[in-house]
Amino acid sequence: MCVLLVIMANPRVLPQSKETLLQNYNKRLKDDIKSIMDNFTEIIKTAKIEDETQVSRPTQAEQDHYEMHVRAANIVRAGESLMKLVSDLKQFLILNDFPSVNDAISLQNQQLRSLQDDCDKKLTSLRDEIAIDLYELEEEYYSSRYK
Repeated sequence: MCVLLVIMANPRVLPQSKETLLQNYNKRLKDDIKSIMDNFTEIIKTAKIEDETQVSRPTQAEQDHYEMHVRAANIVRAGESLMKLVSDLKQFLILNDFPSVNDAISLQNQQLRSLQDDCDKKLTSLRDEIAIDLYELEEEYYSSRYK
C-alpha cells in the first residue's frame, strides 16, 4: 500500500489511463486485504464451539471443517492476488519511470564515452609509438642498404 501511495503522491501529472490504472491497483489492494480480513474473521468465528444446535455435532464439525477450507482457499487466493498486484506495480514502475530510465541511459552513455576517450588516447599513443618505431626502422633499413 505504501508503494502505491508513493506512486500516487508523485507531483507529476499522470495521463488519464495511468491514473485509472493506479486507481484500479488501489481498489484491488483494498479488496484483497478486505477479503483476507473477512475470511480470517469468519474462520475464527467458526472455530468457536457453540452450545447444542439442531444439527448434530459430527455434522456441524464437518460443515465447519469444509467452511474453514473454503475460507482458507479464499485467503490464499487473495494473497496470490496481492502478489500479482506487487508484480504489476513493479512492472508499472519499470515501464513508466522515464526519469530514472533516462538517468540510467545518460550514465551509461557517459561511461561509454569515457571508455571511448580512453581507447582513443591509447590508440593515438600506440599509433605515435608505431610511427616512431617505423621511422627508426626505415632509417636503419635505408642507411644499411646504401653502405
